[in-house]
Amino acid sequence: GLIARLKPDRFNHLIDMMALYRPGPLQSGMADDFVERRHGRKKVTYPHPRLQDILSDTYGVIVYQEQVMEIGKALAGFTMGQADVLRKAMGKKDDALMEKQKGLFLEGARASGIDEKKAAEIFELVRQFGGYGFHKSHSAAYALVAYQTAWLKTHYPVEFCSALMTSESGDTDKILRYIAQCREKGI
Repeated sequence: GLIARLKPDRFNHLIDMMALYRPGPLQSGMADDFVERRHGRKKVTYPHPRLQDILSDTYGVIVYQEQVMEIGKALAGFTMGQADVLRKAMGKKDDALMEKQKGLFLEGARASGIDEKKAAEIFELVRQFGGYGFHKSHSAAYALVAYQTAWLKTHYPVEFCSALMTSESGDTDKILRYIAQCREKGI
């Protein structure tokens, strides 16, 4: 799975993994690209030098909605409010609003000295990856719960299984599966 390939060695990797372990990033190859860059098997590149600070923690891959907003600010001079409209348009995949945002992005990028062709390429990249973007705060909360769950399951397996079965006490099929898993683990 993704966690085995990623080989996380810091909590931020778990946060990133939570954002990447969804159908869009998995099917698009975005998660694979992230893993390859993380392990140095693929060169980390940035679509524009101004994006290095924004994308360095995620190896040049746009993973979070907050990064989409920061890209709008850095390249097109968007305010946070304008950047949030861009984020919402991408999340909703609203084509009409996206075309309007593209025009504003290109206009802002031109005003900040970025070549229009390069700005259009970056906008399409942002559109592609931004459509899968996840809120980093949500990902961090999920990663914390996943870490705590894994820790409890590892260090207190009997108690963990007992709590799991108690929480699913009304579902006989799940209870039977959990009992089988417990037996496999010698519990």
